[in-house]
Amino acid sequence: MIDNMMKEGKIVPAEVTVKLLEKAMKKSNNDKFLIDGFPRSLDNRELFDSVTGIEPRFILFFDCPKEEMERRLLGRNQGRDDDNEDTIRKRFKTFIETSLPVVKFYEEFDKVHKIDATRTVDEVFSSIEPLFQEFKRTGSELQEELVQAILPYLSCRLGALVHTPFGFDK
Repeated sequence: MIDNMMKEGKIVPAEVTVKLLEKAMKKSNNDKFLIDGFPRSLDNRELFDSVTGIEPRFILFFDCPKEEMERRLLGRNQGRDDDNEDTIRKRFKTFIETSLPVVKFYEEFDKVHKIDATRTVDEVFSSIEPLFQEFKRTGSELQEELVQAILPYLSCRLGALVHTPFGFDK
């Protein structure tokens, strides 16, 4: 079901996504999370809030023009069935109709950090690194964790129009 919905550029039902996230969060034994691409709709946001009671500390909005997003996604060669022009255009339409209202919702609460994703990976990384300083551990652990966790993510995912990772704190 999930694969078929992705191929159609549609959003997986909130109940499925929230249950998967909740299960993974509980299993992790962590109290802070970075969630990529969620919530993708106001329904996702509302259900996640009601099920978990967790409020995001902030939202990262990686802003990238449609044309650049298409170029990057088509050129990433990761063998994904949903990386084709038709599906990418459907995903963009879905983003405008369902995901952008989520960004606007969180803008009202001053939680959105808009990042220019047309820049290089290093430039984007430098602009988001300060947002994670409050989660800093002693020593150089933060630097190492950020490099390990975010840099590979950015190098393959900067092509996406929007990602809305959350910095959660229980």
